[in-house]
Order: sequence, then C-alpha cells, then structure tokens
Amino acid sequence: MTTVEVALGARSYDVRIGAGLLADAARHLAPLARGRLVVVHDGAVGAHLETLRTALADAGVAVAPIAIPPGESSKSWAMLESLCEQLLGHGVERGDHVVALGGGVVGDLTGFACAIIKRGCRFVQIPTTLLAQVDSSVGGKTAINARAGKNLIGAFHQPALVLIDPGTLATLPPRELRAGYAEVVKYGLIDDAGFFAWCEANGAALLAGDATLRTQAIAHSVAAKARIVAADEHETNGTRALLNLGHTFGHALEAETGFSDRLLHGEAVAAGMALAFAYSARRGLCPAEAAARVAAHLRAVGLPASLAEAGVTAPGAALVAHMRHDKKMAGGTLPFLLARGIGQTFLDRSVDLPDVATFLDDQR
Repeated sequence: MTTVEVALGARSYDVRIGAGLLADAARHLAPLARGRLVVVHDGAVGAHLETLRTALADAGVAVAPIAIPPGESSKSWAMLESLCEQLLGHGVERGDHVVALGGGVVGDLTGFACAIIKRGCRFVQIPTTLLAQVDSSVGGKTAINARAGKNLIGAFHQPALVLIDPGTLATLPPRELRAGYAEVVKYGLIDDAGFFAWCEANGAALLAGDATLRTQAIAHSVAAKARIVAADEHETNGTRALLNLGHTFGHALEAETGFSDRLLHGEAVAAGMALAFAYSARRGLCPAEAAARVAAHLRAVGLPASLAEAGVTAPGAALVAHMRHDKKMAGGTLPFLLARGIGQTFLDRSVDLPDVATFLDDQR
C-alpha cells in the first residue's frame, strides 16, 4: 500500500492506494464506524458495494446503503435535497463518517451533502473510477451543477480519508477509463514534462489493463495533486488554479452538450487541454510542435482533441457565453490556464474573450 498525505494542518488526511484495499476496507474504516456506516453509491458499483459490505460485516460493522442514479444529472438541487433527507433519516450525526463509493458524481454530491448536514459531518472517499481516483476524490472540492454552469454551487469540505483500490478499474467501461486518463495526462502538462513523456510511453498499456502502470499513474497523480492542494487549499494564491488546465474550455463544451453522456467530463477536459495548447500556440506563447504533440497523444489513446472530435459545432460566441458563468470570473475577467510548453502551464489574466471566440470559430 502506498500512502500519500494531504498536508492541511488540522484537516490533514491520508490517501491510501493499493490493490485489494476494498476487500481489506474494514481495517481502515472500522475505527471510524459506530457499528454501522452509511454508504452512498450509484447503480454502477453493485459488486464493489457487496465487497465492502462483506468486509465490514466481518468486522461487525453494518452497511446502510443509499443509492443515487448514475450520471452527471444527479449533481442537482433535487438530488442534493433527497440525499440530505435520507442521511437525516438514517440519523447521521456530526461525528459520523459517511462513505462515498463510486465516481466523481457520487463523491461531489456526497461531499457537499456532508458539508451542510448539521453544519458539517465527516466523510470518506472510496473512488472507483480513474477520474475520481486521480482527481475529484482528493482536495475537498464538492459541488452540484446549476443551469448557469458546472460546479457553481458547492463548498470546500475535505474528506477524513481516501481509499483507492486500482482493482476497481477492471469493471470500468473503456470509455470511462479513457475519460479518467485525461486527468492523468493533465499532471504532466501542468508542471512535469517527464511525466507527460511517461504517459506517451505507457498510456496505451495502462488503458489496456496493465495493473502496475495504473497504480503508478494513480500514485503519481495523487501525490502531484496533494502537493498543489497543500500549497493552496482554497484556490486563493493561484497555485491550485493550475489544476484547472483544460477546464475553462472543457466546461463550456460540457454546458453546450447539456452535461450529458454525449461528452463525458474527462473527454471535455481532454479537448479543453488540446484547445488551451492550440490557443497558446496561436498567441505565440508556446511552440506549435508542443500543441501538436499534446493533441497527438490524446488522439492516440482515443480521446477528443478538437471541437469536431468532441461533437461540438456551436459558434465561438456561444461557447464564450458559457465561459462567462465560470466561477473563476472576477471583475469581468476570466483567467485562463495557458502554456509556454509541455510542463509549463501558467495563469493568464489578460485573455480577451472575443479573441477566444474568434479562435474557437477558426477551430470549427
């Protein structure tokens, strides 16, 4: 087992990574339980729920399951209300730990519910998708979506513990696995050119099922995110903003496709990263060769690297209109994550949105 600490003073917690960790979960969760644990999950993780239930039963801990519908549509006011009422119905107290078992939607929704139930109770993340394992389960960002955009209603609420069993990826559909891999690539593009080269060399084998490579990628990604979160927990000094590479473009693509299965979050991030590098190259900030290299790797593993590949045909003005609802908007200015090269991402607060619209029209 590999352990990565997210160092946040009194809110510090461990991210524990290891094959078979789900079957051994009682060793980690029993000390947090008072005879039973409420487990929020979706229908996609039935086998994992039974593994967890069996492991906890052997330790004398009962599971009280709460199911939510799978998919991004569950990150809504209606589902938040329903989940809160069910948690209260189970008698959840401030000192209790609720378990989020599943992908990013389950983690985001459960974390937000736990942030507001009785002004805050504890929760544990057990992510079962690659995207959740390398990104959304770590760092304490919890949220639901609004009509105006993605993740606009939420809170920072750190988990008490994160348990990652790479073995859960064996049941993940290939498309979901590829979508999660986009967030792995992101860590190389932010500030680690060597890791991006590692992805180029190993990404295809990782996606094909190499368990050792998957564990290495998860551990490296979690350590990278933990370092950034520890330096800027609430995204106040610009360091944590680097984790949004590809997300400004990507969220606009998600909004245009209705936050639906037409375009998964990781697919939108992949296209968004390619667009961020292409826009950087257009402005003369980074070599065109770097942008081409990023797009080539994403395409090589089956991820979209353009508007057309993402299935988006909307004009640039429509996509920029979605961007204007971005939660990072301040004083009418939207900061963009751009790049001077691979592993050289930076925050640019001088981007002209009409110029972005023109760029996107050209990309069409």
